Amino acid sequence: SSRIGLIIKQWYQRRVRGTKLLFEDLLVTQAQTGGGGSGGATMEQILNDIAADITQKIPDMFDIEDAVEKYPVKYEESMNTVLVQEMERFNRLCDVIKTSLINLQKAIKGLVVMSDALEKVSGSLLVGKVPELWSKSSYPSLKPLGSYVNDLVARLKFLKDWFDNDKPNCFWISAFYFNQAFLTGVKQNYARKYTIPIDKLDLDFEVLPCDDIDNSPEDGAYIKGLFLEGARWDSKKMSLAESLPKILYDTMPVIWLKPNIAKDISTEGKYVSPVYKTSARQGQLSTTGHSTNFVLAINVPTIKPQKHWVLRGTCLLCSLDD
Repeated sequence: SSRIGLIIKQWYQRRVRGTKLLFEDLLVTQAQTGGGGSGGATMEQILNDIAADITQKIPDMFDIEDAVEKYPVKYEESMNTVLVQEMERFNRLCDVIKTSLINLQKAIKGLVVMSDALEKVSGSLLVGKVPELWSKSSYPSLKPLGSYVNDLVARLKFLKDWFDNDKPNCFWISAFYFNQAFLTGVKQNYARKYTIPIDKLDLDFEVLPCDDIDNSPEDGAYIKGLFLEGARWDSKKMSLAESLPKILYDTMPVIWLKPNIAKDISTEGKYVSPVYKTSARQGQLSTTGHSTNFVLAINVPTIKPQKHWVLRGTCLLCSLDD
């Protein structure tokens, strides 16, 4: 019966992907033909409204000088560096987005030439897709335009709250542009506190029975914001369990990242689950030596053997496609 359930799930996922692609093609066709009848807003008006709306939603750039002054480089607190670097990365992305939108609005008014790059941006905006120009400077995301902008604004708020109120008790792991810097920071704090070489450390994990938490751990860090695909989390048994019918994803509770000596970490009774930034589950090797999509592997408690979840392709995702 579990094998039949797996086949049904895969069929359901294929149908969802197929429907999504069909609607994307319809939107492209509609945009190319202008498909809207007479009497409505012109294409230029619609584009101008979309560009103005997104520009207004994205807040001002982070003041890096203020951030460095408030969160200076400290030997015992690597998170200060993580915060400042994240602010710099998001500033670069927001600059690309805002500059393209401002130039697009100028081009619509005839103040500047509508370049090929701006044509492509306008084409994507009309069909609700993230422009390729933005994607090149962005963290991986499969979200449509509206969801992408809302997600970006939420990430910026996470960093702003961190800057205003000191580091959070529980980190939204999905908010980071470069998740690996945060994970290294967690290990580095532990290594420096206990004078242990960082290359001898790895992360152990404990799933907690809560969706948020209002205190921080003595060592390590609490994280939230991960989604399970190919399984669900049974909060009563504190273990992985079979997905419920037609429910593709399940939200994971808070996970405690616990640095420890690598050789002392046991995976017995655990499923070593890969964590990806998106459901594409694939990426390229970046210049830092890290994958652009794979983040890390988390040991998740399971009653069933590892191979059971391997066959189901069970993994954890930082963000969904909608």
